[in-house]
Amino acid sequence: MSLADYARQHGLKRVGARPALFDYLSQAWQRRDFAFTLSLYANQAANARNRLGRWWVVLLPTIQAMVYGLIFGVILGSSRPDNFIPFLFTGVFLFSFFAGSFQSGASAVTGNVGLVRSLSFPRMLLPFSAVLRQFFNLLPQIGLLLVTLLVFQQDVTLAWLALIPILILMTLFATGLALIAARLTVQIRDLSKVIPFVTRVIFYTSGIFYSLEKVLGNYPVVLQIMQFNPFYDFIELARGALVEGYQMSAFLWLACTAWAFGLLILGVIFFWKAEERYGRED
Repeated sequence: MSLADYARQHGLKRVGARPALFDYLSQAWQRRDFAFTLSLYANQAANARNRLGRWWVVLLPTIQAMVYGLIFGVILGSSRPDNFIPFLFTGVFLFSFFAGSFQSGASAVTGNVGLVRSLSFPRMLLPFSAVLRQFFNLLPQIGLLLVTLLVFQQDVTLAWLALIPILILMTLFATGLALIAARLTVQIRDLSKVIPFVTRVIFYTSGIFYSLEKVLGNYPVVLQIMQFNPFYDFIELARGALVEGYQMSAFLWLACTAWAFGLLILGVIFFWKAEERYGRED
């Protein structure tokens, strides 16, 4: 009898062995408080040395939106999207959530090597905690966004309530994105260097400050391809809920739902497959 057979016969398990997928998810759910607490402390630590503290969570995307509004509002001229300021603020604030989830998710494991090597817990809680942290940061931005809509004379409608399921779908999508980025950065550390560049490319191709229909109207094939961009779909769906002159089409709902659940399932499986490697790779 081999040593492995002997261990199996007596119910012994290899230390650090990857559990079955559903057991893994069950363990992660049982330790969800760990992810929640970690996200809160990470936020506090990030703002502890800044005089304005958590105000930067709102100030940074606001300043960014104002700069883009000033520059591209002039450059685009008459080709500016309708209700340009609400259009722009919605795009910038929601994209900041995706960008933050992508970047912090990518470093969730590599930035917590000491924690990974010293404690036993499902490693997927780390990228999930990173997304949760970005979600907490998004909430005051949503509050400011709603105030901005009121200032620019947007009517309050029942459609605003659609923002709740939209945010849920966005969070599911961002979690899948963070899980994939976390594993890839563990295996290929150099990817962390190109993530800011990738994020910037996505920003400029997702219709944050311009209308895809107006810019690509003469290129219908390119326009159709670009409309399958998940970042564009989520932001456009949110504009349909909040900004006058934009609609929440059935296509956008179906596309966002498919992207959210599809990427989450893919991300969970992809990350779980490498569970035994985290903390062991140089």
